[in-house]
Formats: sequence, C-alpha cells, structure tokens
Amino acid sequence: MAQDFLKAATLEAEYADLELKLSDPATHNDQNEARRIGKRHAELRPVVAKYREWKQLSDDEAAAREMGAEDAAFLEEAEELSHARDLAAEKLQAMLIPRDPLDGNDVILEIKAGAGGEESALFAGDLMRMYLRYAEKRGWATQVLEAEESDMGGYKDIAISVKARGVVAPEEAPYANLKYEGGVHRVQRVPVTESQGRIHTSAAGVLVLPEAEEVDVTIDPNDLRIDVYRSSGPGGQSVNTTDSAVRITHMPTGTVVSCQNEKSQLQNKESAMRILRARLLALAEEEAAAAGSELRKSQVRTVDRSERIRTYNFPENRLADHRVGFKSNNLDQVLNGDLDPVISACIDADMQAKLNAED
Repeated sequence: MAQDFLKAATLEAEYADLELKLSDPATHNDQNEARRIGKRHAELRPVVAKYREWKQLSDDEAAAREMGAEDAAFLEEAEELSHARDLAAEKLQAMLIPRDPLDGNDVILEIKAGAGGEESALFAGDLMRMYLRYAEKRGWATQVLEAEESDMGGYKDIAISVKARGVVAPEEAPYANLKYEGGVHRVQRVPVTESQGRIHTSAAGVLVLPEAEEVDVTIDPNDLRIDVYRSSGPGGQSVNTTDSAVRITHMPTGTVVSCQNEKSQLQNKESAMRILRARLLALAEEEAAAAGSELRKSQVRTVDRSERIRTYNFPENRLADHRVGFKSNNLDQVLNGDLDPVISACIDADMQAKLNAED
C-alpha cells in the first residue's frame, strides 16, 4: 500500500503543475494542448481529492491519539478516524488502478439489425431510443450521424455521436460507461408482424467506438477513395436529386463508411470521416492489445444470437446481462433510459477483476 501512496503523491504534484499551466493564458493559445491538459486535470481531480482526504484523516487521527494520552474521550474519536482513513485508503487504492486510456473519450455508437429481419430493425430502433434517453439523463449531447431506415420504421443501421458537455472526469465520460454496451443484444417478444401471438427471438448488434480527434489518428488522404451517390430511403427509392451521399474507403484496412443522413455532401463527408477515425482508432487499440501481454476483451463484432451479452424479455418485463449475472424486472424503465444499474454492475465487475489481478 505504501507504493500506492507514493504514486498518489506523485500524481498530486502533477495535478499542481497542471493547475499552474491552466492558469497561464499562454496555454490556451494552443487549443489542442489546452484540451489535453484540461482532460488530464479532470482525470486526476478525484484521485488527488481522495488522497488529500486520506492525508487529512491520518493527521487528525494522529492528533486525536496524542490528545488521548490526557483525555480518553479523544481515543474513541481516533478509532472513528482510523476507520474512515482505512475506507479512504481502500477507495484510493481502487482509484489508482490504471484506467483504460480511452475512458475519457466521447463515443460513436453503431447499432446494426441482425437476425430477425424487420423485427430486428424495430428492436435496433428501441435500442437507439434507449441510448438517446440515457445520454439525455447524463447530460450528454447526441447527434445522429447516419441512419438507414427499414420499411416499417426501424433501423437496419444507425450511427450516433455521444459527447460530454465540457471537460469531465473519465468516469463521467461517455466511453467509460457505454463501452460495456458493445456486443449482441437479444430480444424476446411478440413482433408486430406476428399474427398468431407467438414470441419470437431476434438480435441487434451494438458497436461502441471511442471517438478520435484528428490528432489521435493520422489518415493519409492518398489512402482514401471517396465516392458520391444519391441518397436512398426505405425500399431503395431516391430521396435526393443530388449526389449528396458519401462513401469513403480506407484502402490500407479495407474499412468502408457510408453516410447519407445530411442533405449536404460536405456534411456527409465530415460525418463519415468521424466514423472512420473512430473505427481506425479502435482497430489500432485492438492490434496493440493483441500484441501486448494483457489482452483487452474486444467487443462482439458479429450479430450472432449465440454471442449475446444481454436479453430483453418483453412478456416478463425482464432484462438479463449474461456477463455479470445482472437481472431486473423493470425492462420498461431500462428502455426509457434507466441504464445506470446495469452499467454500474458491469463497472463493478470490471473493477473487481482488476483488483483481483493486482493481488
């Protein structure tokens, strides 16, 4: 534990240095540098606050024990302070476990209909609305970057940008919370297309990508093939008379991104580039993890019912997360954006696994 406190003291010194830089007007002449410093400052703030709390409790306990030599009443206070100090030390130890460096990022969230045809597309729409409402409750900003609607009003494929407002601590950022949503989501319910009232099972895939800044990913324009075409709606009918839709192919990786949501070709190109940068950053992170000694669990990339992370059972109003054993009977509330309990269960399980690995 002594090593943890030494590390915390080093972080406190770094935090003080960052505060000086942020107070220097010259720092803000470079917006990218100011954003980097602000992000690191927000990341260290809760750790430093907990370390300072532990130091204050330690000093108060020592003073109480010293005074207890003359007045026994102070010894009782010292025991209470000792208990509070131990709790602060335990919390500090957990906070010092290395975080995913991408936790503080914003997110591009992609939802793809899978097994189940039209019903799967309708479920993808339900998931989209669930995430939009969750983001609203968290105070995050959202933007639909690309959407391919189905004939009955669902979504075959949709990409959403989720951004924190201002600089936030990593644990409050979109990626730190939404990264646990990546995988296959299974739904059990009576589809609107079912005339016999039978319960069907279908699936939709969710892919959570940390959004990348331009400085995070270097893309050579010569590596891109950009095609333009006319936007189309459900059933393939043309919905625009100009070539506003954009398809970008990153030739070295074969990554293809298409956007037609906006009426402007320029706006569609900008959205496509945001998605492309996020995909390339995720690809680079996966390759780095695979090459390292500690493999990071990758999200399920295929929309396969057998590789599900969660089941949404409408007849029983029940949700079950199969990775951590979380179950609840308030599916209607979860779909209305009340995702905090299930995400907290995933975060707690992830933290416990990291603590066990430290032992």
